[in-house]
Parts: sequence; C-alpha cells; structure tokens
Amino acid sequence: MISPSNRALAVELIQEANHNGARLAKACEELYISVRTYERWVVDGEVKVDQRPFAKRPIPKNKLSEEEKKEILEVVKQEEYADLPPTQIVPKLADKGTYLASESTFYRVLREGKMQHHRGRSQKPTRRIPESHLALSPNQVWTWDITWLGGPVKGLYYRLYLILDLFSRKAVGWEVWEKEEATHAESLVKKAVINERIQGAPLVLHSDNGSPMKAETFLSLLEKLGIQSSFSRPRVSNDNPYSEAMFRTLKYRPNYPHKALPHFRKPDNGPINLSIGIIIFICIVG
Repeated sequence: MISPSNRALAVELIQEANHNGARLAKACEELYISVRTYERWVVDGEVKVDQRPFAKRPIPKNKLSEEEKKEILEVVKQEEYADLPPTQIVPKLADKGTYLASESTFYRVLREGKMQHHRGRSQKPTRRIPESHLALSPNQVWTWDITWLGGPVKGLYYRLYLILDLFSRKAVGWEVWEKEEATHAESLVKKAVINERIQGAPLVLHSDNGSPMKAETFLSLLEKLGIQSSFSRPRVSNDNPYSEAMFRTLKYRPNYPHKALPHFRKPDNGPINLSIGIIIFICIVG
C-alpha cells in the first residue's frame, strides 16, 4: 500500500511527463501502475487518499469471541501445555476429544497476548550491557583464552593457554597442554601473578564463556587472589578480541610450523616439553 506522500509524488511526476508531451499510459508504465489506477487516484484534479484502511468489512462468522480467546490463553498456561507449541497442544487436546481452534489460530491468539515465546517459567531475554575495562598501566587488566594447535598426526591437538596484558600486550603467562582443563588454567594464573609480582593488587581477568573459564574451582581461585573475573557476552566473538588477534598473529607467522607441531612426551604433572614451548614463545614474542 503506497503512502499518501508517495502517491502525491507519483501523480506529480506523471502529470509533469504528460504536460511535456509523453502519453499518459507510457508515463504510468514508468512507475509500474496502470492508467486506471492513476484515474482512481486523481479525482477532480486532486489526489484522493486511499480509502481501503477506512473500509468497513463484514465480521467473519467463524471469528473467535473474547471468551473463546480467553479459554485458549487459559489452556496454554496450564502446566501440561506451558512448555509446548501449538503444533503439540492441538493434537493433545484432540486426543482428549477437545477442539478449541486450529494451530494457526492458537499462534495468532498467542501473538496477540504476547505469549508466543514466554509462557510458564520462561522469561523475556534481558539485554546485557558489555563490561568495559580501561587499562591505564600494565597489570590492571589481563585477557586470556585457549587455542588448539595441530599435532604431528591428524586428530591430535595441543592446547595453548595464553594470558595477555591488555595495556602492553605482553604475554604474562603461557603454557601448552594436551587437554583443556580448569586445573591447568589455575596453575598458569598463579604463576603469572607470582612472576609479575602483583599479589594482592587489583586486577581484572577477562575471558570468554568456555568451561575452564567458568569452572567453580577456577573462580574460587580468582576470588582468593583478589582478581575480578570478566566474561564476554554469549555468542559475541569480538568481546575478547585481543586474545583472538594474538592467536591469529601466532598461527600466521612465517616461522610457525603450520603443517604440524612435533610430538614430545609430556612430563608427569607438567606442561608439554619445553621444546615445543620455545616454538610458541618465538612466534608470540618474535
């Protein structure tokens, strides 16, 4: 449905083309309307407002009454149906010999009642404001993440744990392990805090929402160390850009062994052999 302003503009353009010698049919054709439509728009030299929105249409005989709509809403709020879509509610009611309305009518009534997606215990989504931290000097905000490194054979991967300082982009801590576990992250954070000599100083540690990052034991360690945890928003990959950018730089350096990293035996209760660590260190700090 064309708006009144666009309709007036179209009539003005057609009349201008017609006054300049163009045939009315050709001028209308340029705007993809028929001559009959133009004649319906223009009455006594004035552009007529579209009357379709004001037309009185007969009420369908099968239109639901307000009582029937209320009955549908009461049914869908019952515990048995609160978590089900209309495609399952209607068949379940039919098995009991009850027919209130069609599936499409159920959907329409739920949309009108703003209950299409939130019935029972489900809550409306709340917008999370992303956390923002400003680093004015080193060791105020750290960011960390885990990335996979290709091993010597297909299907074998190492995990690089890397902690960066947001202010200086310094790799304050890194280790390579064969598995992704919270205990390895705990050990790395402890070592980084000791090496940087910031025990007890205010510090923010930012990460994504991976399982090692949100493990209870890991969060308890951060609380004991006085470190404030910070997390990215769910499904927002660019909330932890510094670690991701470092991983990209690491894996695209010319001296990075992109085909496969060599295989080394892991010492008991320790990270991967130092030789592979040297490879990563060279790639990180150049």
